[in-house]
Amino acid sequence: MTITRYDENDPKSVERYSSAITLSDMEVFIFPELLFALVLANIMSPRLWKWKADSWFDGIDKMAPQRRIMRLKQYIMEHFAFNLDLDTWGLTTKGKELARFSSFIKPEVLEKSNALFGYEGDKYYFDIDIRRHFGLDKYSSDSIPYWKTETLEAMESFRYKPGYQAGAGECVSLAALYAAAAFVVAGIPLDRIFLLATPLHSQNFLDIGSGILTNNRRVVTRTMWFNGTELAAKARRALENEQVTIVADRTGYIHSLYPEATIDPERYAALSFRLRSFLSVDFIDFEVLANFLRYQSKLQRCFQIAYSAFDKTRYIEAEKVFAYEHNSKARVSDGTRGLLLGDIEEDEFYPGPIPGRLLLNELEEFFRTTRVSLDDKDTIERLKAQLRHTCFSVETVIHELQQFCRTEPRLPRFEEKQAVSSTPIDLDGVTSAGEARERIEALRGQNATCDLAMSAFRDFAAAPWKPFIKAALERNPVVIEGLRERSLDEAYALLEKLPNESIYNEPTRMAQPDEVWNFQRGDGLEKAICLANVVRAREPEAIIKIEKSAGGVKLVAGENRSYEFVSSKSVKLPEEKDFS
Repeated sequence: MTITRYDENDPKSVERYSSAITLSDMEVFIFPELLFALVLANIMSPRLWKWKADSWFDGIDKMAPQRRIMRLKQYIMEHFAFNLDLDTWGLTTKGKELARFSSFIKPEVLEKSNALFGYEGDKYYFDIDIRRHFGLDKYSSDSIPYWKTETLEAMESFRYKPGYQAGAGECVSLAALYAAAAFVVAGIPLDRIFLLATPLHSQNFLDIGSGILTNNRRVVTRTMWFNGTELAAKARRALENEQVTIVADRTGYIHSLYPEATIDPERYAALSFRLRSFLSVDFIDFEVLANFLRYQSKLQRCFQIAYSAFDKTRYIEAEKVFAYEHNSKARVSDGTRGLLLGDIEEDEFYPGPIPGRLLLNELEEFFRTTRVSLDDKDTIERLKAQLRHTCFSVETVIHELQQFCRTEPRLPRFEEKQAVSSTPIDLDGVTSAGEARERIEALRGQNATCDLAMSAFRDFAAAPWKPFIKAALERNPVVIEGLRERSLDEAYALLEKLPNESIYNEPTRMAQPDEVWNFQRGDGLEKAICLANVVRAREPEAIIKIEKSAGGVKLVAGENRSYEFVSSKSVKLPEEKDFS
């Protein structure tokens, strides 16, 4: 993929920069620079820097890096919900989007590698109906959603939508927010932050300590990755079952489908090593085995646990004890097991061993004297001998246990790519949103991601208008549907009555039409473009202009209609050619 600066006479360039405005999942898949561009847009946001003043983050600079991220996680958990509602940003069609991207990627490749165009992942995803899983089964098979990745401002604005108590965002939005907040609020160097996107998910790897993965609103440490809980199981799905499509960091990106890679090869090699270390353990001990049984709950019925108290030894089914974990901090897998068993009523136990079940206590004794290495066939065979039972196939269980202990991430192969040098993004030492913006603007001529970041940031003191208008008139179906039964005059009256405040406080930043409609507020210029979107949907040939007026701005639609709005935005207005 050739990296170029914006050229308003090049349709492909306009498409790329227009995608930086709407930032849908499919657009990020096609234009991998956009993934980190959104992180930069959030880093430039004054709202993110205001988080640092929240009392929740008092003393965060004195905390260890991993504790800082845990502090940040709790803040995000309390202030943002996960949102994948199909109605938020509306629907498009496969045919329309395939035609749109045909000059960038072959349709047959897109259909095989992107979830919205037919990709179903591997073994896990073949077991579920993808369209039903995403709620698309109620629409035609050609319908796909505009899952737009939200800026921080849009995420926070969900609190204005009915049914939302706070902010919200989809998985790519949350990944970009985590990356930006890790840098701004938690003080994690940009050098330690990597973004990983698969066809169905997006997460980050923070190279601190033994590593941390962000997973939607939550984070997963290396210990948590192997604890066998439901949260860990959900976190595992993407890296266990999917090809990693994009890896991006401050030096660039690598994409599984594109022949060129801009990411620094030494950093990418180091990431590959660190991620594989995070996803693997070399030795199996009792804790790993018990965690595996928590993960593979179907096997619990084959085991029992002995408990000695008051000079008596009693026995209980393993699945019962694992079930008690849900309401306790104690675990079967560690030294707190006695506390867990002590909370179980006497009548749940048997006075003698339960026939047909292996005793976990005996396996615990085995591990006290035997170090089982995944790379040592002899110790693996000794473990097999301990696990032989009619309840299951020991060969299958050992294979699943080895997979549990080692996840091999399917990363893009750098040796298959053509390395393209790119100027790294250096934000070391910045102490404010303004400083971050100055540094990013200074890199625009040398780094395509920084140039695209100004469009993702929606700042029209620096970004071109034409891509914004293209996005506004082509990819904002929600307001069109919302005003379908209204005349243009009625639509104007409804928009005019909305609070005259933009979700972007800065006078040069702009919301898209569906943001105005979803959050029921907007500056007059944003409302004018919102109404222009409705006009274009109903009258594709109408001439549309926006002009200054005494009160702010005026939308001229056709020869005889004009609609005035009050505006406090201080930007040069889009020209008539921008609407053509």
